[in-house]
Amino acid sequence: MLPAIQPGPVFKDNLQKLPSIDGVQRIDLIDGKGAVVGDIPHQPGKLGSLAIYQYLAQAFGKLDANAAEHGLAVFAELAEDARQHPGSHPNIDRLTAIAAGGEALRIEIIKGA
Repeated sequence: MLPAIQPGPVFKDNLQKLPSIDGVQRIDLIDGKGAVVGDIPHQPGKLGSLAIYQYLAQAFGKLDANAAEHGLAVFAELAEDARQHPGSHPNIDRLTAIAAGGEALRIEIIKGA
């Protein structure tokens, strides 16, 4: 397991503390029945979420309420923006739902060729 970082109040600064996403093609989010319920592709606009979800997998092993709360702290000011504008940040919305008692998910990191 990767040790957890101490997130600060600025998203961009927190991203600098996370492991590289080089070689990661996407992340699949898998429910308790084994179904893929979401994915985060390696593409512009999703790279911050990809880095945070990869980090959560490495630091926590799964996406449960504890990991989700930590992920929201890493998203920093973007988490507050997501609360004010539901639907504008779906990967943050997912963390908020899990932190509030939603089903824990498994994070599968898919490496590229």
